[in-house]
Amino acid sequence: DSMNEQEIKEQLCDVCHKMWQLGWVAANDGNVSVKLEDGTFFATPTGMSKSFITPDKLVRINDKGEVLEGAAGLRPSSEIKMHLCCYRERPDVGAVLHAHPPVATGYAVANKALESVIAIGSVPVTPYGTPSTDEVPEAIKPYLQEHDVMLLQNHGALTVGADLITAYYRMETLELFAKISLNAHLLGGAQEISRENIDWLCSMREQYGVTGKHPGYKKYPNGQN
Repeated sequence: DSMNEQEIKEQLCDVCHKMWQLGWVAANDGNVSVKLEDGTFFATPTGMSKSFITPDKLVRINDKGEVLEGAAGLRPSSEIKMHLCCYRERPDVGAVLHAHPPVATGYAVANKALESVIAIGSVPVTPYGTPSTDEVPEAIKPYLQEHDVMLLQNHGALTVGADLITAYYRMETLELFAKISLNAHLLGGAQEISRENIDWLCSMREQYGVTGKHPGYKKYPNGQN
C-alpha cells in the first residue's frame, strides 16, 4: 500500500538529512521533490540547509511550480524548473534529486562523462545552463529520454527515479562510482570492462526488474569518455 503524505514528507526530510551528512550539499544547496498521487508535488524550500528541513517546512506545488500549501514565506527553489521538466518528459518519474556531491561534481566541472556505471548506466555531462533559468531544462531534456542520472556541466548532479529512495540510491551510486574512478585514475588508470560484459550486466538488470532508463554503453564525443 502506498505511503501517506506525512510518511512521504518524513522520508523526504530523511533523504535531505542524509544528503547533508554525506557532504553532497553545503548551505542552501540542492533540492528534492516527490510527485504525489494527485499530480501535485512536495518540494524542499529555497534558502534553507538540508540539515534543518522538517516536514512542516516542505511546500506543496503544482505542475507550474506555484505554491499550493506551505508555511508563510516559504517557496520552492528556483531550480524547480529542472524538476518539473523531468516529470513532464518522463511520466515514469516519481522523484527528482539535485545535489553537488563533490567527486561527481568534479567530473561535471571537468566535463568528463562517467562510462559504464554498472548500476546506473553511462552518465553524460549535459551542456551548461545558467542555474535557475529555462536553459537548464532545455539542456537536460534530450538526455532524459535515455538517462536517470546526469552530470550538469559546471553545476552538479541530477538523478530521477520511480520513487524517492530509487532516486536517492542513484545519487549515492553515482558519487561512490566517481570516487572509485578518481582513485583508479590517480593510481594509474582503470581497466576497461569489455563491451560484451557491460551488455551482459545490463541484461541482468532487466531480470532484477530495475526501473528507469540506463543505456548500457554509450560513447560520448569530445573525449568525454
